[in-house]
Amino acid sequence: MKRYTLHLLSIFLISLTACADTPEAQVLELEIDPMRIEASAQGPLVSFADVLERTTPSVVAVYTSKIVSVVEQDQPRNLRELYERYYYPERFRQDPNAPTREEKQPLGVGSGVIFTKDGYVVTNNHVIRDQSNEIADEIKVSLGDGEEYLAEFVGADPKTDVAVLKIERDAPFSAVTIADSEQLRVGDIVFAIGNPLGVGLTATQGIVSATGRNSLGILGEDTYEDFIQTDAAINPGNSGGALIDAWGRLIGINTAIIGRSGNIGIGFAIPSRIVRNVMTNLIENGEVPRGLLGLYPRDLTRDLADAFGLESTKGALVNQVMPDSPAEKGGVLRGDIILKVDDKVIASAVELRLVVSQTLPGTEVILELIRDGETIELPVVLGSVSGKLYGSSGLPIGPTESDKLEGITLAAIDEDLRTEYKIPEEIEGLVVTEVSFDSEYANSFAVGMVVIEVNSKSVTNLAAFEENLAEGVNRLYTWIEGRIGYTSLRLK
Repeated sequence: MKRYTLHLLSIFLISLTACADTPEAQVLELEIDPMRIEASAQGPLVSFADVLERTTPSVVAVYTSKIVSVVEQDQPRNLRELYERYYYPERFRQDPNAPTREEKQPLGVGSGVIFTKDGYVVTNNHVIRDQSNEIADEIKVSLGDGEEYLAEFVGADPKTDVAVLKIERDAPFSAVTIADSEQLRVGDIVFAIGNPLGVGLTATQGIVSATGRNSLGILGEDTYEDFIQTDAAINPGNSGGALIDAWGRLIGINTAIIGRSGNIGIGFAIPSRIVRNVMTNLIENGEVPRGLLGLYPRDLTRDLADAFGLESTKGALVNQVMPDSPAEKGGVLRGDIILKVDDKVIASAVELRLVVSQTLPGTEVILELIRDGETIELPVVLGSVSGKLYGSSGLPIGPTESDKLEGITLAAIDEDLRTEYKIPEEIEGLVVTEVSFDSEYANSFAVGMVVIEVNSKSVTNLAAFEENLAEGVNRLYTWIEGRIGYTSLRLK
């Protein structure tokens, strides 16, 4: 067998950093165009200026800074002292009580894309972090017309390298139109727009040179890669910028390049379908729910395919099924070859993991698989990577710790909880399932308590509960052990 060795290849991320009644879930106003547009016969096209003119206002520059404390120092009295301070700093140890001042230190430069008219901006996770992997103290977004805004950090998903920011102003922002990245084909014309090397808004042209790049390891272990590959020039600082098609629609977020120093014509972007899913979940849930099968798959080699009597190496071979997992409960066995998850064709083990991860936990999927030479279908209800399950609205169900009330875990009432805590049928709300002894709210809640209303608003899921909590004193209407009435809660 021939072995191929790749020398001097570095793969790096490309920011310029130093190294529910229940209210309905928030509906984001996204400009989405799912249709594929075929070429027209109107004659030769000599410029894409009109296309870029429509899209570039949605692309922004992202600047990050860290706030550090600097000890105030006396100025050196002469050249000799200046020399000694430089070469013998131990002679001038700082007074621990010396006054300090805050100083802003630039961290890096990247790019971003405005997804909604009310100011939600998508960029890369690595763009808004420092060398210690901490969120930057200050994130500034600069529009193409020079307007600058301090951005609020909304959330990030390191497993896909997507981060969401929020900027505010009275007038609506120019939001990008989103295309369905699944319609892409190798050879489609694309443009990479961003702020490369911090020089300002820049557009470069190329084509889609590959799709479905999912085994590169660019984002590290236990991540979810499914990159669009392009030869459009992408350089450091393009991270978080837009990859658009020839009609000015977003198809991806530029993320990484392969090369020793800069652009060599191999750049990668996160497909718009993944970005849209991650962004929506970060805004609505604060995290990205991911489905779980509970098995260990592997790719089929040619020899393995022959051993199983298969003509093709496409599919994911089940090496092991985890005990008491969704896969085991659904009837999946070791040695099965999974070909489809619903209508998604599975070509490899990595693709199986990616498809399942993008499906909401609690969803029933149909697995098409080969067992002992026969093709069969099995319904399987997916579990959750995080342990949380989500309802059809996309909101978490089951016991979930409150983000606003640390140490207080609540759950929507189901039949098991109603029986366990003897909750009457007419009582609806959230039941407290756990109270940490060290929670500062421990005196206000007890296990088995049902929160029916928060400030006169009915709550039946955690999102509604937290949305109706306000700073200061809140009015709760609760039930506990047959007693119903009002109580107060001061949100600290």
